[in-house]
Formats: sequence, C-alpha cells, structure tokens
Amino acid sequence: MKLNERSVAHYATCDSPTDHAGFLRKRVERHHHHAHHHHATSYQRRWFVLKGNLLFYFEERDSREPVGLVVLEGCTVELCEAAEEFAFAIRFDDAGARAYVLVADGQAAMEAWVKALSRASFDYMRLVVRELEKQLEEACKSLAACRQSPRRSSSSSRKRHLSNPALLPLPEKPAVLENGYSTWGSGGAVPGGATCPDRDGGQAKPPPLPPRRRSAAGSAVGSPAPGLSPGMTESPVSPETACFSKLHGWYGQEIAVLRREWQERQKRGHP
Repeated sequence: MKLNERSVAHYATCDSPTDHAGFLRKRVERHHHHAHHHHATSYQRRWFVLKGNLLFYFEERDSREPVGLVVLEGCTVELCEAAEEFAFAIRFDDAGARAYVLVADGQAAMEAWVKALSRASFDYMRLVVRELEKQLEEACKSLAACRQSPRRSSSSSRKRHLSNPALLPLPEKPAVLENGYSTWGSGGAVPGGATCPDRDGGQAKPPPLPPRRRSAAGSAVGSPAPGLSPGMTESPVSPETACFSKLHGWYGQEIAVLRREWQERQKRGHP
C-alpha cells in the first residue's frame, strides 16, 4: 500500500483527536552474518500515537516527524511470551509479514494498549456498526409495539364499559331552583301521574315527608280541621301538594285556623 509521506507526517502531528498515546519499548532484532547466524535482540523506547487505524511512533515525544507507521488492518493484537514483562505483539495474517513486539511499563498500561489497538481496525468498526444497527432496529420495533398496545387496551376497556351498564358514568341532573332553593330532582314525574311545573318549565319531585303531628283538637292528619277549605283536606304528599308553593299554602291555612282558635279562647278567658 502506497502512502503519501507528507500527508501521513502532517496527520501524525496535527491537532486531530488522538485515540491513545504513550511510551512503549519496541523490540528490534539485528542479524549478524557469520557462521552461527546469531540474532541480537534489543528494545528501543519510542513515543507511540494511535489515530484511527494508524499507529505512529516517534523517537521522542516532541519529535516533528514519525520514524515509523503501522497500519492496523488484517492483524491481531495478543499477549506474547518474552523475556520482558508486560509484552504484547501485533501479528498480521500474511505469513511473511513482520510482527511488532511491544513492551509496556506496567500491567495497566499494557491492558489499555491492547484494548485500544484491538478496536482500531475498520473490521472491528464494521462489527460495531452492524451490532448497533441491529439494536436500533429492535428498539424501533419495541417502540412501535408500545405505541400500539395502549390503543388496543383503551378500546378493549371501552368495550367492557359499554357491555357492563354498571360501569357507565351516571348522568348528572341539572339543579332546578324553586323559590330561590334547589329541589331534590328535576324532570321526574310526581306519583300518580301529576306534574308540578317550576320556573324553568321542568318537573320537580320532593322527598317523602315525615308523619304530621296531631293537631291541638286531637285529630290526626287527614281529618279536616275546622276552618280549613275543602280543597285542603288532602294529604300534603298527595299529587296536588307536590309543589313547595302548594305545601306552603296548605300548612299556612292550618296555622291560620289554630291562630283563630287561640284568639277565641283568649277572648273567652280560657288559656
């Protein structure tokens, strides 16, 4: 793969976000050409910078240009056995490709580098995007199901209410005023088929009245008292006395009779 050295060097040192950075020791093997083909192994301390899937390393932290680059595609990051502690390796799938053995300063630094390098490739990002798309699709399906379920439950509860009259709300009766006071009902017919119009043209029905007391003459309710008009001999709860005005008149006549009887006794000298 061909890379533009200037563009790569600029990207390595520009202000673009850095995924991970720190010092690592990179293993270097030198081959000595003699009879025994001896390999000398040494480690160089370098400043590594990870940006995306590109791993740059510099001689020093303040160096202007990187001395090397590792493209993290088609590779695996794994721990390795080495003479140095906290060592890990970047190995490529190609058989003849070079492996990079790196050594961190401690256990935490090694684990952080392995984690960051393992997530740097586009292959890993592809897997993450697919998993996120799958989760998004499942979330959209769940949201659509949740939006439809309340409608079904509300419609079913409404059907249950319609099928059960006991669950239906009771209709409110408007208050009917008569002589400045509200009555106990409106629109109801008086027993016996008679009705009593109020001011608004509605129908009023009073509650049952308690038994009347006996009059001073000892006669019970229903027996006409002296002085009462013939039309007022009926019971106060009869159809003709269902209205408050008629009840008022009925009791008023009885009081008037009792008052006249008392006045006559006063004139005769009887208490």
